[in-house]
Amino acid sequence: MSESASPASPAADSLATGRAAIARHDWATAFDALTAAELESPLSGDDLEALALSAFFVARSADSFDIRERAFKAHGAAGNVERSAFVAIDLAREYGYRGRGAIAMSWLHRAERLIGAEGDTYPHGYIALGRSEAARAMGDVAGAVSLAERAVEIGRATGHADLLALALSHFGSLRIATGEAAAGLVMMEEASIAAVNGELSPFTTGVAACQMISACRDLTDYRRASEWIEATDRYCATASLSAFPGVCRIHRAEVSAISGAWDRAEVELERATGELEAFAATPPQADGFYAMGDIRRLRGDFVGAEIALREAHSRGRTPQPALAMIRLAEGKTKTAAAAINAALADETWDRWARSRLLPAKIEIALAGDDPAAARTALDELAGIVEGFPSPALEAGRRVAAGRVLLAEGDPGAAAGNLRGAIQLWREVGSPYEIARAREVLSRALRALDDDDGADLELQAALDEYRRLGARVNAEALEREQRTIEDRRSGPVQARMTFMFTDIVGSTNLAEALGDQAWERLLRWHDDTLRGLVRSGSGEVVNSTGDGFFIAFASAAAGVDCAIAIQRALRDHRATTGFAIAVRIGLHAADANRRERDYSGMGVHVAARVAALAGGGEILATAETLAEAGDPPTDTPRAVSIRGVTSEARIATVIWT
Repeated sequence: MSESASPASPAADSLATGRAAIARHDWATAFDALTAAELESPLSGDDLEALALSAFFVARSADSFDIRERAFKAHGAAGNVERSAFVAIDLAREYGYRGRGAIAMSWLHRAERLIGAEGDTYPHGYIALGRSEAARAMGDVAGAVSLAERAVEIGRATGHADLLALALSHFGSLRIATGEAAAGLVMMEEASIAAVNGELSPFTTGVAACQMISACRDLTDYRRASEWIEATDRYCATASLSAFPGVCRIHRAEVSAISGAWDRAEVELERATGELEAFAATPPQADGFYAMGDIRRLRGDFVGAEIALREAHSRGRTPQPALAMIRLAEGKTKTAAAAINAALADETWDRWARSRLLPAKIEIALAGDDPAAARTALDELAGIVEGFPSPALEAGRRVAAGRVLLAEGDPGAAAGNLRGAIQLWREVGSPYEIARAREVLSRALRALDDDDGADLELQAALDEYRRLGARVNAEALEREQRTIEDRRSGPVQARMTFMFTDIVGSTNLAEALGDQAWERLLRWHDDTLRGLVRSGSGEVVNSTGDGFFIAFASAAAGVDCAIAIQRALRDHRATTGFAIAVRIGLHAADANRRERDYSGMGVHVAARVAALAGGGEILATAETLAEAGDPPTDTPRAVSIRGVTSEARIATVIWT
C-alpha cells in the first residue's frame, strides 16, 4: 500500500456491506451492517430508507418508523425536498393503516408544506393517493375516485413505477367496489404483473400483489386468486420477501377452506397470523383471524370462533357475517338480525362488501319469518352479481333465490335454482356449499311431494357434513331426519336422560344488577350452557325462561354435562366475584318423542327433581345414577313427586 493510500474506515466498510446486502435482498445482513455504519457516521437519507426497509423485513417494523423519521430529516438537511416529502407521505400512509389518524394527517401536512398541495411531481401523486384512501375511509366515493385518477395520471406522467402500481391497485379496488368489477380487475392486474415481474420495489411488490389476491377473494374468483397466489409466492421466494409469504399463506388457506381442507387451512392460518404479528401487518392478520373464526364456526366450535373473530375485529375487520351466523345457529334470531343489519348499514356503498353480507341477511330474515326482507336482500344481491357473475357468486345467488322462493311458496322454481347452484359449486369445488344447497333442495323436493328425491338429497348433505366435521349442520339435519321419521310413524318411544336447569333467585338478582348488567349476565349464562350442552352431545329441547329443558342420549353424558355447567359457574364466580346460581335436575326414563319435543311422565319427573334442588346443586334420580355408572353422590333419599304415586329416590351428585 502506498503512503498516500489509506485503509477504508469501518463505517465505509459497513456501508458498502449494507448497500450490497440491500441489492441482493439479504435483509438481516443489511440491517446489521447499516446499523453499524450509522453508529460510526450519520447515514444519508437514501441509506436510512434502505435501513428502514431492512428493519421491516427482519420483523422490526416498529424500528422502521424512527428510522424513516431520521431519513426525513436527512433528506431535508441535504436539500432533497421531494424525497423528504415522499418520506413524510410514506409515514402518513403507514400511520393511517395503523389507525393513528391524527399523526398521519400531521405528516401529510408536513409534506404539503414542503412541496405544496398541488403539483405534478411523484410526491404529489402520493399525496393524491393518500387523500383518496382517506376519502374512501370516510365514505366520500366521488372524492376518492377523483383523487385516485389524479394519482394514476401523475404516476404515468412521471414514470414512477411504484406510484403507478399503488395508484392502479387502489383505483381498481374502488372501481370493483362501485360495481365496475371487470374494469377494476384490469387495473389491478396491470399493477400486479409489474409486481411479480420484479419491476417494483420489494415492499410495493408485496402490497400490489396481495391487494390483487384480496380482490379475487372478495369477488369469490378463486381460480384467479390461486393463479396470483402462486405467482406471488414464486417472486417472494426469489426475492427473500419474508413478510409477504405469510400474507400469501393466509390467502392460500382461505382457498383451501373453500375446498373443505379445514384442518390444513386452520394450521396455515395459525402459523401465518403468528408470523405476521412481528411485521405489524394488521389488515392481512385481520383477514387471517376472520378466516380462522369462520372455519371454527363451520366446525361448531363457537367459543373458538368468537375468540378469532374478536381478534379480527380488534384489527379493523368486521366479524360479520360469521358472528351473526353463530347467533343464528344458537337460536338467537333477533340478535343475529340486529348484527347483520348493523353491518349492512355500515357498508353503504361498497357493493362487494354488501354481497358478502346479503346471503346471511336472507337466511336470517327467513329464520325470523320475514320473507319480504329476504326478497329485498335477494334483489339487491342479484343486481350485484350481475356485474361480475363468477361461479361462486352466481351459485350463492341461486341458493339464496332457492331459499326465498321456497319461503314464498314456489318450490318448483326453488328446486331449479338449487340444482343450478349445486352444479356451479361443483365447478368451484366447495363441498360444504354443495351440502348446504342439497339441504335446501331436499325441502323443496319434499314440498313437491318427491319424498324419495328429498330423502336422497338430505342424506347426501348429511354424509358430507359428517365427512367435513360440520358438527352443528350435521346435528341439525339429524334432528330434521328424526322429525320426518316421526311424522311418518307418529310418536316414538325413546330412552333419554332429561335435564332441567333453572336460575335461583333470578328476580332479586336482576333487580340488584340493573337491566343492562342483568342482560349481559343472562346472555353469558345462555351462551355458556348452550355451548356446554353442544360439547356434551346434548340437545336443548327448549328454553324454560330462566333455564333449559335438555335431552341426552345417555345418562353419563347428562351427568358429565351437569358437572361441567356447575364448574363453569364456579369458575366464573372466582373470576368476577359473583355468578348466577343454577339448580339442575336429571332423570333417565322412556318418553314419547314427536319431532323435536318430548313428553310423558319421565319429563315431568325430571322437572320436579330440578325444582327440589338448591342453587349450585345437581339432583339425579336413582335410575339416572345407575345408568351413569354410579358417580359420587351423597346419601340417596326418598322424595314424593307431585303427580306420581310412588316415591322417587334421588341423590346429590358431588361435583366439587
